[in-house]
Amino acid sequence: MSMTHSAGGLGHTTDSASRIFSSLRSCWGAFREWRQRGRLGDELCSLSDQALMDIGMTRGEIEYVVSRRSFDREECGPPLR
Repeated sequence: MSMTHSAGGLGHTTDSASRIFSSLRSCWGAFREWRQRGRLGDELCSLSDQALMDIGMTRGEIEYVVSRRSFDREECGPPLR
């Protein structure tokens, strides 16, 4: 019996598992981003037209703002409550 052979096979398995977990992590991140954009859209849609004007946007711009993948909520400050 050779222990070297067993160790080599195990290394291949952990590489595969690592790639699978990396893919799952990417999918999970994309899902979370999609949900966050949905919540942002819901929050903006719930604002009155006056409140939207106060932050410098119109109802017609909500879809554009929500769909921007580079949009960072941290740049906008804390959420309005």
